[in-house]
Parts: sequence; C-alpha cells; structure tokens
Amino acid sequence: MTENLQPSEDLDPPQDRERRGAFLLLFAALLAVGAGNTMLTAAVLPPLTRALELPDWTAGAIFSLSAAVWVVTAPYWGRRSNQWGRRPVAAVGMFGFAASMFFFAATSMAALLGWISGWVLVFVLLLSARTLFGVFGSATNPAAQAYVADRTRREERTDELATLNSGFTLGQMAGPAAAAVLITAGGALSPAVGFLAPVVVITIIAAIIGWLLLTRLPESREASSVPTPHAVENRALWRSRAILPYLVYAVGLSLATGVLSQTFPYAIMDRMGVEGAASAQFTGPAMTMGAMATLISQLVLIPRLRLSIRALMVYGAIMLLAASAVMIWAGNFALFALGQVLFGLGQGFARPGFSAGASLAASKEQQGDIAGLVTAANGMGFVVSPLFGLWMYENVSGSSPFIFVASLAALMAGYALVRARVRSADDESRVVSDIHSD
Repeated sequence: MTENLQPSEDLDPPQDRERRGAFLLLFAALLAVGAGNTMLTAAVLPPLTRALELPDWTAGAIFSLSAAVWVVTAPYWGRRSNQWGRRPVAAVGMFGFAASMFFFAATSMAALLGWISGWVLVFVLLLSARTLFGVFGSATNPAAQAYVADRTRREERTDELATLNSGFTLGQMAGPAAAAVLITAGGALSPAVGFLAPVVVITIIAAIIGWLLLTRLPESREASSVPTPHAVENRALWRSRAILPYLVYAVGLSLATGVLSQTFPYAIMDRMGVEGAASAQFTGPAMTMGAMATLISQLVLIPRLRLSIRALMVYGAIMLLAASAVMIWAGNFALFALGQVLFGLGQGFARPGFSAGASLAASKEQQGDIAGLVTAANGMGFVVSPLFGLWMYENVSGSSPFIFVASLAALMAGYALVRARVRSADDESRVVSDIHSD
C-alpha cells in the first residue's frame, strides 16, 4: 500500500513538511552517491593505483566502464520507476552503490595486504566492483529526479531540481575533503586502513540511506505492472527537438566534469610535488571550496537571480571555461583552489539548467523516462573522459586536458545560447508527436 504525496499546491502544512522531508532524504541519497564517487576519483583511486603499482590510465578505465554501463541502465531504471514506483527504484540504487563500494574496499584491502597479486588481476576485480555500481547504482538518480518532478509545479521545478542536484554536486565537490579527513584518521591505524577508510564509511552510509528510502520515503505514484501510455514512444524521447539540446549539453558537461575531476588530483601531485595520501590534504580543501561555491550557486544565487534555463546553461559553461583557463597555469594551491571555485559555480548553474529544461520539455507521464535519459547523459561523458583527460595528461602535456575543457565549454555556451528553449505548459502534449515528426 503506497502513501501518495499530493502536488505542492494542494498540500496543507503537515503534508508540506512530509514533502520537504522526502526531498531531504533524496538530497541525502544523491549527496552520498556524489561524495562516494569523487572520494574514489580524486582522493582514493589516484594514490591507491600508484601504491598498487597500477598504470595511471587504469584509474580512468575503471570509471569509464562503469560510466558506459550507467549510460545503458539509467534509462531502464527511469522507465521502471514509472511502473514500480519511485521508492523501490531509489532504494535499489543505494543498495547497489553500497554493494559496489564494499567489494571495491575488499579487493583493495586484499591487494594492499598482499593476499592477491598481479596488477592485471587487481585491475579486473576493481573494474568489476565499479561495474556493479553502473548496473544498479544508476537507479537512484532518475528515481529521485522523477520524484521531485511528480511533486512540483512547473514554475517551482527549476528551484527544486536545483536543490536536489545540489546534493549530488555538493557530494562530488566535498567528497575529497571528507576523504582527506578519513584517510588521515585511518592512517593512524595502518596505511591500508587510511587509504580505504572513506570507502568503508560511505558503504555504511549508503546502506543506511537505502533502508530509509525503502521504509520511510512516501511513494509519489502507484506501482503498476501495466506500461505507461506511450511507453514505446517514450523510449525515443531523446530524438525530440524539445529535449535533445539539453541532453547534448549534459553530455558535454559530463565530459568536462570527468576530465577535470580525473586530471585534477594528478596535477596537484605532479605540480606541487606531493604523493600518496599527502595529496589529499590539498585536493580535499580545494574541492571543499568548490563545494561551497556549488552550494551558494544552487541554494542562494539561483532562487534569488531567477535566471532563465538558457542563462543558467550559458553562464555555467562560461564559468567552466574560466576554471579550465586557471588550471592551465595553476602551480600553487591558491590557483588550484580558485579553479575549483569557478568549477563549482559552473556546475552549480549548469546542472540545474539542463535538468529543469529537459523536465519542463516533457509531460508528467514522461518524467521517469526523461529523468533516466538525463541521468544517462550525465554519465556518458565519463565513458570517454579518460582519453581526453588522463591519456592526454600522460602523453600530450600536463595542460592539454584543461585546454580541451576550455574549448569544449566555449562550444557549450554557444550551443546553449542558440538551442536551449523551454516549451510552455500548453506544448507538453506535443512532445510525443514531435518525436514522430523528427
């Protein structure tokens, strides 16, 4: 039996408190996912691969395969949330995330203690652990976005999605800072524990949040074994002229994010002459400043400035360009921190922009499907980001990945300026027919 939350305009104060509590729980879920991913990307995996004597490119490859699987499975989970309900799908994602982190920690610990040897075997096992996240962990994001879309009016959706997305992006930015603290604390026990303390902690947190989602989150729609109307057409939503521009922009943003986040810790280590766990003492604080910038942009600036969808996307891309330009010449902590602040502001504006734009371009019945497509687009850039990030960093120059992102961000700003357009409420019913006309 499900508990259905009503649209926000129909809520009395107790119901509104229940809705806010539900949104807060989803915020916490995306915060944990974002933090766990960047703990691995920026603070754990780079020094871990060097401690295990794995090639640097393996760090990017581990995330690349996971991202490829994520791209395939996210639309599936978005559609399933239309049929099963948002609650069980969101919970599946968190339990899958917890399982992935547990197996990653177990494999890493065994390798550090010498219980398994051979870099190829260790690489394959780590790759398998992250693939588990790609298969099941991709369920939480589309379910959460669709849940918020179910419970918001069009005029408030940008602000609410900005708040929800601030959980994921805040986690992405703050994860390395938390990892630095946990690595230092765990290192007092043993080097192996220090490396993996963040992974163990996030595993426990993810499992707890998964249980809370399953048992405490009020359902926003009835479960049904019958496919939603236009289910077949909805699978081709990405072809709609109203939606495709937001997905293209999202892919560009995910590529820029992947390159910057994967390359940043190596630039810190090489340009500042620090290695291993010591590098987390620099990546952590710098990314904390970026997290603060993200939080300010999404929770303070967006509600106050009331910018259009197009403006959010254009300004977000411009700030990413500025962040990349700073990182081209960064050689000290102050410049690296400035780059992260600009990166955080860019993420803070850009992500709610395309997420809200895609959601507003779809009908109520299509929210699960569109959330799955947006989540897939968010991961698509990470599939190839190691090629434009770590491979270029090792084989072209230490500045080439940042030059690439600056060029990409300039293209994204121009593309958003020309193509980003939000349909009115009266046009919602035309999205499906628009697909057939493409």
